[in-house]
Amino acid sequence: MTCEGPSPRLPPIPLESRAAMDLLEYQGKQLLARHGLAVSDGKAVATVEDAVRAANEIGYPVVVKAQVLIGGRGKAGGVKLAADEAQAREHAQNILGLDIRGHIVRTLWIEHASDIASEYYASVLLDRQASQPLVIFSVEGGVEIEQVAKESPEKLVRRNVDALEGLSRAEAVEIATDAGADADVVQGVADALTALYEVWTQEDATLVEINPLIITPEREVRALDAKISLDGNALYRHPENQSLSDSENEDPIERRAKEQGVQYVKLDGDIGVLGNGAGLVMSTLDVVARAGGSPANFLDAGGGSDAEKIKQAVQLILANDAVKAVLFNIFGGITRCDEVARGLIAAFEEITPAVPFVVRLDGTNDVEGRRLLQEAALPNVYAARTMNEAAEKVVALAAAQSVGTPG
Repeated sequence: MTCEGPSPRLPPIPLESRAAMDLLEYQGKQLLARHGLAVSDGKAVATVEDAVRAANEIGYPVVVKAQVLIGGRGKAGGVKLAADEAQAREHAQNILGLDIRGHIVRTLWIEHASDIASEYYASVLLDRQASQPLVIFSVEGGVEIEQVAKESPEKLVRRNVDALEGLSRAEAVEIATDAGADADVVQGVADALTALYEVWTQEDATLVEINPLIITPEREVRALDAKISLDGNALYRHPENQSLSDSENEDPIERRAKEQGVQYVKLDGDIGVLGNGAGLVMSTLDVVARAGGSPANFLDAGGGSDAEKIKQAVQLILANDAVKAVLFNIFGGITRCDEVARGLIAAFEEITPAVPFVVRLDGTNDVEGRRLLQEAALPNVYAARTMNEAAEKVVALAAAQSVGTPG
């Protein structure tokens, strides 16, 4: 949760926890522009004819950009330069309906092409370890920030900010200077960083990222892209942002989970993960990754999950075709392990999973839960006593699925 000013008092917490609201690029740019950041002129469209009309109005050359809530658009053919009307039409026809890593393109952003002298990177996020906002800036923009950190760590500046004081102008200038920004644009970069921090605090964002933050030949500092996530729990304070929810372009599994009241986030891996409690699920993702696996989702079944909710969760996980194995990691407190077992049994009665399951039950009624699973003798379901054992087993099973051998 972000802090808007010097008062340490927290707002009332909504009864129902909501996931972050991720904005499409053009929505993020509109939000940045509201806070004084320079962005390129453009128009969001949903048809080929509207794309051509927008390109003609904006003036060539233009960039035709897919609007989806996932990275890698350029590599997937979702970003194209059009020099004239014929190219604009061709690109719009090819990109609309394109499947980019499971996200279907239904909206395009038509933007005037920018002349670029330099590409920088800038972001503000929450440093959970330090419990402070974190500003990250680099003069190596246009590529993944992890690559910059690995190949040119000296060009990456990370600076924690006192949440009660905020990011000062002097600190912003220092960050730009320390990172090696060109001397004639340091002030412009400092303007962008302070505006970015303002967006993060005043809009209750969890992430605000610009990559690239470009320098034009005229030495203007401008946001060429935008990745913004808003805190869903704070939307009640921002009615003007609630309309930014874009269910048309939302991942269908995530949309279905939201309708069912389940906390689900789709990831890029192949191991489905279910736990009860956000902290336990996050720990499970880390343990799976440490065991050499790649999680396919974050799914928090929540406290007090009954058999019906567990069944729904199984169906959500298996709706992702990339899943090769599933890990249930349940620590029974409010959630009873026997109810989790009943939910899994009920799910197997309705569907026949083609992938193996590893189940770890510990806590309230865990003995009863394990007994139920043992008696049900569900096919391809394996028990584990500890989290580490469960992670190692599910990673091995997923790898076996990949090569087509039994686990």
